[in-house]
Amino acid sequence: MVRIDRQEEGEARAEKVAHLARRYGRIRQEIARLKAMDEALADAPDGQISLTDPDARAMATSARHSGMVGYNVQSVVDTETHIIVTHEVTNQGFDRDQLSPMSIAAKDALGRNDLHAIADKGYFSGPEILACHEAGITTTVPRPATSGNAAKGMYLKADFTYDAGRDVYVCPAGEDLTYRYTTEERGVQLRRYWINACQTCPLQSKCTTGTERRITRWEHEQLVDDMGNRLGRDPDAMTLRRCTVEHPFGTIKAWMGHTHFLTRRLKNVRSEMALNVLAYNIKRMVALIGIRRLMQVIPG
Repeated sequence: MVRIDRQEEGEARAEKVAHLARRYGRIRQEIARLKAMDEALADAPDGQISLTDPDARAMATSARHSGMVGYNVQSVVDTETHIIVTHEVTNQGFDRDQLSPMSIAAKDALGRNDLHAIADKGYFSGPEILACHEAGITTTVPRPATSGNAAKGMYLKADFTYDAGRDVYVCPAGEDLTYRYTTEERGVQLRRYWINACQTCPLQSKCTTGTERRITRWEHEQLVDDMGNRLGRDPDAMTLRRCTVEHPFGTIKAWMGHTHFLTRRLKNVRSEMALNVLAYNIKRMVALIGIRRLMQVIPG
């Protein structure tokens, strides 16, 4: 009996050693795979690799830690007819570089000399606003609130009035912040303004924690000021935007079943989206003018 027990123990030990050897082999394979992926990640221009779709990228969303990986669909929609004038699919995770390309594409598609483009604050970008202006396109985009002063009960840049005639900013205390110098950051020319009398000002605690309050002005900031004035005159502009551009997206998502794209790779996803846009525009035109009229206006 002792011999049999020893034999069984030896067999169990051998089986355990073989099992550990197999696990060790799998672990080494996984380490090699992860090292190869790490090298590929280092070589990736944007520091991202998608194992499901090589072209898909992480998208910036309002949900924290959402981990949304996919594509960014852009569209320009006519406010009167809700027809999609132009669209594009990109794998950029943000919208701020898309304002001028999409607006110019819409202007060309419509064959117009001018255009008024309304977008949400995710599209706010000084260079993009300037590019639209140079292309004859008026843009209305809310400026995002990037300062935490409002939550602290402190003055914002909007509380300082710019006097173009004197090239000064007038602070809430009525003092002038004068121009000091111009600098360049990321290819953008910025003008700096400040005043040296802040330390004796009774409003300093609500204005700045430093020795003086400084204001930075973009060389084309008048375009931003004009947008702010338009939003002030027409506070419903953003409501119009939501009621216009979100309508086609909602319809197409409902048709797709609120699911992901059925294809992979950017080229194929663009084709899939183009088919969805075509179907939407056809159904929209049928609703607007009827099938008979639509058939008459389609080039033969």
